[in-house]
Amino acid sequence: MTYLRVRHLGSAAMALALSAMAVQAEDIRFWTTEEQPERLARQEAMAADFAAATGHNVEVIPVTESDLGTRATAAFAAGDLPDVIYHPLQFALPWAEAGILDTEAATDVIEMLGGDTFASGALEMAATADGYASVPVDGWTQMIVYRKDLFDAAGLEPPTTYANVVAALEALHNPPEVYGFVAATKVDENFMSQVLEHVFLANGVSPVDGDGFAALDEAATTEVLEFYKAIAEASPPGELFWEQSRTLYFSGNAAMIIWSPFILDELAGLRDSAPPTINDDPTSSELASKTGIVTNFAGPSNPDGAAWADIRYFGITSDAATDAAMEFVQFSMSEGYEQTLAIAPEGKFPVRRGTADNPTAFADIWATLPVGVDRKAPLGDLYEASMIEEIVGGLDVAQRWGVAEGQLALASKMVNSQAINRIVRQFIDGEIDASAAVAAMNDELGAIE
Repeated sequence: MTYLRVRHLGSAAMALALSAMAVQAEDIRFWTTEEQPERLARQEAMAADFAAATGHNVEVIPVTESDLGTRATAAFAAGDLPDVIYHPLQFALPWAEAGILDTEAATDVIEMLGGDTFASGALEMAATADGYASVPVDGWTQMIVYRKDLFDAAGLEPPTTYANVVAALEALHNPPEVYGFVAATKVDENFMSQVLEHVFLANGVSPVDGDGFAALDEAATTEVLEFYKAIAEASPPGELFWEQSRTLYFSGNAAMIIWSPFILDELAGLRDSAPPTINDDPTSSELASKTGIVTNFAGPSNPDGAAWADIRYFGITSDAATDAAMEFVQFSMSEGYEQTLAIAPEGKFPVRRGTADNPTAFADIWATLPVGVDRKAPLGDLYEASMIEEIVGGLDVAQRWGVAEGQLALASKMVNSQAINRIVRQFIDGEIDASAAVAAMNDELGAIE
């Protein structure tokens, strides 16, 4: 199949142009942060399939994610960027503004594939004034993981709102047998930062607007603080982060936790290094069968709620052999998309659900892809169809502080400062009241540039 860069044509005219013209074979370079040997092998296999189909050879080049920004800036200055870069969300808009990315090429690819076949949230995060900075590839949404069996037995609604979570705490918190929650309380862990951003987003609270820092609304932020204090008080004592939350949930001693989808294979007893201990069989899928998940939840000031997501993109660079690079991205998101997702299905939700002819084609394939380390099984065999839909559906409403406002870089500095973590912990511990906590956050966040 041949894809060409054809601008400002209607869909019918574009299709005719694409079918009538040919692109000379070119070699392209692809930077990827998926550098583990098994994942590299999958990408190289897809690149070989692409070469067989199009004649364009692809050099797959692993790049450590922490080095990606520095390497891209240096390569841009030297006029030696690769043709395509697989990159995280935080680089999309800054790289577009700096001229590193060819936004017209990315926009054309999305239009050719069909914008309505992509998760809307993933597209919106990379939206520019005239189109899109990069092409969404995959992502994952943070989840409230909960004991659906305990909720059902107690007649509780799923934890889709602050109110529902608090009601479940009141009904299920019975320590040490069962803690209502295991909240993140270790202030120097990024895990707490990530969880708190999700909880703030759920209530529609953000520290940035289009002009930069935006003072936190005291009433809505107080609701966030009181909710977080409630889940912290229903948690074990101590400095808690991802490790304790997983351990206590796996042992059956927690009713709710917040975690990434990378827990899904572990829940089902597929990873020996992190086995469920709810029973005597570390390979049992019993806990998975008793688990439900929520990706989008809402606070009282934001009834629509929000999902926190990590999205990854294909960026076509300004130094690219553009037509060949576009072909590669389109192939990776169509004929090669199953291989793209199979790299790590538990953390690569399909941001492109399907095609115009089959709107759920890729979501359906994704559910059949095996997950796990020491044992393998498809997610669709481990979890109900409604849960699979909840997992994928979170990408439609995915949010992050600063994305919509064009202030992701500033918001990231605020998160990384861990000021919010520290002040929320002071409130939880009773050292300051809500009004003082809001004032302290506004003072510290407002000083960040």
